[in-house]
Amino acid sequence: MPGHSQTTLKYIADQLGISVTTVSRTLSGQASRYRISKQTESAVRQLAKEFNFVPNHLARGLRLKKTQTIGLVIPDISNPFFAGIAHEVTLGTRKHGYSIILCDSQEDTALEAQSIALLSSQRVEGIVLCPVGLSSGHLSRFGQHSLPVVLVDRYFPDIPLPYVGADNLSGAKDATRFLIENGHRRIACLQGLRGTSPNEFRLRGYKEALADHQLPVDDSLIAGDSFGEQSGYIETKLLLRTRKDVTAILAFSNLIALGALRALAEEKLRIPDDISIIAFDDQPYAAYLGTPMTTVAQPFSEMGEVAVKLLFDQIQSPQREPKGGILLPTRLIVRRSVKKLQ
Repeated sequence: MPGHSQTTLKYIADQLGISVTTVSRTLSGQASRYRISKQTESAVRQLAKEFNFVPNHLARGLRLKKTQTIGLVIPDISNPFFAGIAHEVTLGTRKHGYSIILCDSQEDTALEAQSIALLSSQRVEGIVLCPVGLSSGHLSRFGQHSLPVVLVDRYFPDIPLPYVGADNLSGAKDATRFLIENGHRRIACLQGLRGTSPNEFRLRGYKEALADHQLPVDDSLIAGDSFGEQSGYIETKLLLRTRKDVTAILAFSNLIALGALRALAEEKLRIPDDISIIAFDDQPYAAYLGTPMTTVAQPFSEMGEVAVKLLFDQIQSPQREPKGGILLPTRLIVRRSVKKLQ
C-alpha cells in the first residue's frame, strides 16, 4: 500500500477513476458542498478505510490557514470550577466542528505565556484563556485583527480583550450580608490569589457588606494568598489559634472551603454549631456533606458557552469589533452550614 498521503490520495483516485481533488474533498467532509455523489463518497471512504488512510488535516489547514483548532488555557485543571468551564468550552467548540488543545498554566504567568506561544505556533484559530490574572503584558499584542482571544473568569480592564466572568462583587456581598443578617459579626475572609480580578471584587464585596451594616473591617480576619485547598487548610489552622471569637468563614473558592473543612474537622469544630461557613463555587459535593454547605454559585456553564460564542464571533467575522465584557449573575444557595445566632 502506498505510504505517502499524496500518493495514497492518487492511488484511491486511480482505483475509482476519479480525480485526486474529488478524493481530497470527500475525505475532508466536503462531499455535499461539491455535489459529490453518495455512491462516490461511500466508495472513497471504504477504500480509505481499507488502506488505514487518515488525511493530514494539519497540513491542509496550514495551506488554507484554517486548522479548525482552538486553544484553551486554564490555571488549574484539578479545580472543579475550571474543569467545568473546560467541559463547556469543549462541548461548544465541537458543535462548530473544531478541536481543542488544552494547556494547564498551573497558576504561573510565565507558563501561561509559554502556553500561548505554543498554541500560536500550532496555528490555532483562537484561544479561550482563563488567565492567572496577575499580569497582562504578554497579552498586549492581542486585540482586534489579531489572533482572537477571549478571557474567562479573570480579566484585565487595561487591555481591550473580550471577557466573560461572574459578578464576584455582588456574590461576595450577598454571602456576607446573609451571615450578618444571621447575627454574625466576626466573619473571617479566606481570600484567593491577591491581585486577580475575582479575588479583588470578592474582597470589595465582603468589605462593602460590612460597611453597609456599620461593621468595621478587621484586617486580622482577612487571610490567604491562593485559591487552593492547602491555603484554606493552613489559614484556617492559624486563624483558629489566634481568633477564637470568629463565628463564620467566607471562603473565596470551593478548594479553599475544602481545606477549611479539613482544618475544622481536625479541631473538632462542628458546622454550624461551632462555626458557620459559606463557599464560593457550588460543586455537587456541597449538597451531600454531613452538613450541606451554603454556597455562592457561579454560572460556569454559561461562562463557557458565552466564551465560545464570543470567540467564534471573532473567528467568523474578524473585521467586526469584538464584544465584551460580560458579567453574569451569581446565586446564593442556602443550605445548613450557617447558624442563626441569638
